[in-house]
Amino acid sequence: MTRFLAAAFSVGLCIQGLGMAAAVAQPAALLPPFRTVGGLRLAACREATAYCGHWERPLDPTASLAGHVPIYFEFYPHTAPGPAAGTLVATEGGPGYPATLSRTDYLSLFAPLRAHRDVLIMDNRGTGQSGALDCPGLQTAPAWTVALVGACGEALGPAAALYGTASAADDLAALLGALDIDRIDLYGDSYGTYFEQVFAVRHPHRLRSLVLDGAYPLRGPDYAWYPTYAPAMRAKFNLACARSAACAQAPGTSIEHVLPALAGLRTSPFTATAWDADGRDRSVDATPSALAIVMFASAPAFATVREVDAAARAFDGGDRLPLLRLMAETLTGVDSRDPTSNPKKWSAGLAAAVLCHDPPQIYDMRLPPEQRAADRDRAIALRNDTFPETYAPFTIDEFRGMPLDYSFLDECVAWPVAPKAHPAGHVIPDDAVYPDVPALVISGELDDITTVADGAAVAHAFARGTQVVIANSFHVNALPRARSRCAADIARRFIDSLAVGDTRCATRVPPLRLVAQFARHADALGGARPRAGNRADGEQLKIAAAAVATVGDVLSRAEQNSSGTGKGLRGGGFLCVLHGPNLHVSLYQVRWTEDLVVSGALERTPRGAVSARLQVAGPDGQTGRLTIRWAEEDPEPTAWIDGSLGGVAVVAALPAP
Repeated sequence: MTRFLAAAFSVGLCIQGLGMAAAVAQPAALLPPFRTVGGLRLAACREATAYCGHWERPLDPTASLAGHVPIYFEFYPHTAPGPAAGTLVATEGGPGYPATLSRTDYLSLFAPLRAHRDVLIMDNRGTGQSGALDCPGLQTAPAWTVALVGACGEALGPAAALYGTASAADDLAALLGALDIDRIDLYGDSYGTYFEQVFAVRHPHRLRSLVLDGAYPLRGPDYAWYPTYAPAMRAKFNLACARSAACAQAPGTSIEHVLPALAGLRTSPFTATAWDADGRDRSVDATPSALAIVMFASAPAFATVREVDAAARAFDGGDRLPLLRLMAETLTGVDSRDPTSNPKKWSAGLAAAVLCHDPPQIYDMRLPPEQRAADRDRAIALRNDTFPETYAPFTIDEFRGMPLDYSFLDECVAWPVAPKAHPAGHVIPDDAVYPDVPALVISGELDDITTVADGAAVAHAFARGTQVVIANSFHVNALPRARSRCAADIARRFIDSLAVGDTRCATRVPPLRLVAQFARHADALGGARPRAGNRADGEQLKIAAAAVATVGDVLSRAEQNSSGTGKGLRGGGFLCVLHGPNLHVSLYQVRWTEDLVVSGALERTPRGAVSARLQVAGPDGQTGRLTIRWAEEDPEPTAWIDGSLGGVAVVAALPAP
């Protein structure tokens, strides 16, 4: 997956059950089969809740290259009688994802506004049904290489330069003209915020407002090195640890906790097998670069922050499995492709075309590739001399060892030189001024993909720009599966009134609860706290604590699962299904520690009520049944434990995992 992630990539059974509850609109009445909007006659989509349009655009508006590109879009009429009060438009991240595949999330965000506003969603050229670019080698390769990226550019030929953000922004402006839509309220997430800024500079008269969710600037000092990336990564882990009692009790910062494991990987890298969140065995090269991608990528965001600190400490103590599992899960998390590698669902070719044409690079893209490689080497040598801590605690070369579409520094070395008519790195004019348009920038406090500093720069570029930072939150926060409803509520209020209003909810998102420690045996854990009526001894209370940790571990895997099945840390497995709106997980002999086997069922509601009914078999023949429950909505939730072990009553509690 490219560094500038989409918010709404492929969603599996487990993921659907987690995150903030979506504001889902009531089913719309079926539409008439045809409707004329502006100068276009549209046909109702198959579901007959929107109109689907296919519209031809010149591949090159300057006519220096012949051909057309089909632009696909969906138009959702407002539901109340009378004329529309405006039009809402959503644009997707990536780059490479089609916006219409995220329609459910966008319609959920817009639901309270749709009575009086139309909605337009367009697949950018080269994505989805708008002529998705297909570079087969790049699309199906296990990992991008410089040669594969270059070959993709060569295969696209002169057209490669015509799939950048400026061309897509011009497509949207032309489509608005064809539909006779005057001004729009434009929402974008991740790379979509880049698109929004380009659109704002090139077509300011088309905008009423902008909401930029997970924003990064078009350019800036030192931009090609992504200088805010590492400081935000370090802050992510250090803040999360400092705010978690389970982590803060260890001396030093979280990054300091990780350093011994990093030193071990530098001294003795190795190859191992671990399983990802879908229970698939993955070969893992355990190297500093593998740890770097876990810590930088935020893929999976929740599990990495929740576990890296404890996993690194366990690794240093000889228990490698928790950190290896995170490395295996990240291999899946950074892969944007669906299981079929269908370019209509994510186009690697389009991603490369945008990333190698639009942003500045550390080398001169006007040079032919063989000279460009030498220019790269010169730039990296100079950087190592002047600022070797750019990606600390990792070296620049360790950073470069991450996947190309996350480290970026080498990605475009072999990309063909762009034609003079469409030069690389000129997505907007050098003297461009951002328009005086109300702009709301939403940033996640723990987002190291589009950082708080990047968001502040974007907000500052707009005369009427405002940044809202959502505490203890990650990348993209106004769509479903964010940690709270706060950003969505603020975004809708801003679109409706052009005023940000009360943002106190942004400071009230609770801190993450981090894993205190990984343990091979239950007796290494602190025991649960006995409550009135408890008859369990210290050993049994440790078993109860391990059972609670097992439930927490499975839920954190469910957050990133896309297959419906997964494995326990040290054995066993689980199955996810949806019971109405609730997530239901069946556990089959799951082992979080080596000496405790947990089976049973757990359920989580969209509002975060967790309950589990478990059969446990622990050390020394200790068996029994436990029920565990907690409420995620509580600021500091407590896990309540009831049941029996070894024939005695267990009535206990401890902080929820």
